[in-house]
Amino acid sequence: MRHWLGSYLHRTLAILVLATLAAFFMRNDEMVGLAVGATTLAIAYLKGRLVVLDHMELRHAPLIWRGFFEAWLLLITGLLFLMYCIGHNGA
Repeated sequence: MRHWLGSYLHRTLAILVLATLAAFFMRNDEMVGLAVGATTLAIAYLKGRLVVLDHMELRHAPLIWRGFFEAWLLLITGLLFLMYCIGHNGA
């Protein structure tokens, strides 16, 4: 019998759950500040990347599709971080 973490999808799911818990407890403990916001966004980016690559199976897709989705994730995360910085400095 194979170990349940032997499958890459199970490993990905375990990483997603741990990342979700890390982000939840980080924000739930009333931690504030630019570093915490940036860390939360970085966790969200990594989770999105794992979903795109493993669950949408773009890891083995043609480079143009993989590049498009990874660039899109990076762009959205960068824009959200910029908006967070502007809001953090303006408050």
